Amino acid sequence: MYSLILHGRSLVELQKCRNLRVSVPNASSFFNLFSSATAAHLSPRDGRKGKSFTVSYLVDSLGLHKKLAESISRKVSFEDKGNPDSVLSLFRSHGFTDSQISSMIGIYPRLLSLDPEKSLGPKLQFLQSREASSFELTQIVSKVPEILGKKGDKTISVYYDFIKDTLHDKSSKYEKLCHSFPPGNLENKIRNVSVLRELGMPHKLLFSLLISDSQPVCGKEKFEGTLKKVVEMGFDPTTGKFVEALNVIYKMNEKTIEERFNLYKSLGFDVGDVWSSFKKWPISLRVTEKKMLDSIETFLGLGFSRDEFAKMVKHFPPCIGLSTEMVKKKTEFLVKKMNWPLKALVSNPAVLGYSLEKRIIPRGNVIKALMSKGLIRNELPSISCVLMCSKQVFLNRYVENHEDKQLVTELMAIYRAS
Repeated sequence: MYSLILHGRSLVELQKCRNLRVSVPNASSFFNLFSSATAAHLSPRDGRKGKSFTVSYLVDSLGLHKKLAESISRKVSFEDKGNPDSVLSLFRSHGFTDSQISSMIGIYPRLLSLDPEKSLGPKLQFLQSREASSFELTQIVSKVPEILGKKGDKTISVYYDFIKDTLHDKSSKYEKLCHSFPPGNLENKIRNVSVLRELGMPHKLLFSLLISDSQPVCGKEKFEGTLKKVVEMGFDPTTGKFVEALNVIYKMNEKTIEERFNLYKSLGFDVGDVWSSFKKWPISLRVTEKKMLDSIETFLGLGFSRDEFAKMVKHFPPCIGLSTEMVKKKTEFLVKKMNWPLKALVSNPAVLGYSLEKRIIPRGNVIKALMSKGLIRNELPSISCVLMCSKQVFLNRYVENHEDKQLVTELMAIYRAS
């Protein structure tokens, strides 16, 4: 495995130094590339009342942004402040700042539903009994609050020690961390995550894998073979795409990979296209025949040609995984209500991946308002100028650049009301 680490590092450095293009001449070469290398979220259905109370509580008690509070309320909700108040009080009594607590709740909302006396309190006391200083305890738990959802003192201890050593850049061996701990998933996790750490994977990705029940990091021999494949494919271990590729390849055998390749080939893709799509969007190899056929039918029904659909998938692979309903809604708004031609979507398929409610409609309504007032005199701005720029660039370009302050206020109201 040590040689794999060195090989992985050299590949990463090579990628950073050169702008390489992978060229795969035929299908057999493509498959040779693959074969050459060897606590669930709590979502109670308390109705609108519970979710509304939860949002208000999070905004008022922790100062969270409303959108973040709404996101959290979809994972955990409550109708009174008894338990969450006790949880916040417990954390504050152990030295956690409000900023750290807000971060912890954002990462692991389930904390608010755990029993502070029977669950959270004893775990924090146990960690303190191991001579953890208040600063160390708050630093580590605030980085990976999920450890408080684990069961068993020894399990929590192993997680805590690994996180502490990783944050302090110590090179403890997993054998030391798992000393006297019975072999199993946790031992495998520590060993595998240690290898990923040596490859240069950042803390955020390491800890998410450590805490999750992701199959790749729970295995042993299959993990090593999968990791070798992903490294040799040239994925950068410092990116989220590396983790995506690890998960995809781990769950697929060569027969399944070949079946997926033939699906794309039937659409007119060559091996290089499939490889390019996989590099951009590793989940592309998980697309089933039914999903692909449904996607083709949807796009053809909206007026796109088969070749145009293939072109869109090549430039923006995730569009093949979008829901039929959302593709129809977004295309209808962009083409029928905004009057952008279908060719604009063919050239800029990434716009179909944007949020309809948060991006497409608000910006589109501002443009329509400007056109109705005769403030855009020539023609409809390009779809890329309107949708593919950042929020602030859009506001500067179409809302805030007017001398008439009343107009600016009106346009901002349209933008926010959409």
